[in-house]
Amino acid sequence: MDVQIFGTRGCAETRKALRFFSERRVKVHFVDLKERAASKRELRRFAQKFGVAALIDRASKRFRGLSLHRAHYGEARWLELLEEEPLLLETPLVRLDSDLTVGAAEEIWRGWTSG
Repeated sequence: MDVQIFGTRGCAETRKALRFFSERRVKVHFVDLKERAASKRELRRFAQKFGVAALIDRASKRFRGLSLHRAHYGEARWLELLEEEPLLLETPLVRLDSDLTVGAAEEIWRGWTSG
């Protein structure tokens, strides 16, 4: 089992996800969004399952800093922005093979690790 987590070390929810899998001795590949953005392909994978709106952290400092609260972009433009500005993402983004979650989803993660 190899879990991939996208987030930042400063995000409490991301730290919870890292701790959750660490406590269960699950190998984690962590991508710090402050150092490296998620690929367009990865973002599309999450957007296809949850929709682009679910990936946007509208409460983030970066969202407010860019004054996006009044923006009315289409999904394609939002995906471009999320690729360019990864700190706009709702974190953590967690992937196990084709299973995906956005934000803290411990119940789902328990299902992944109990099998």
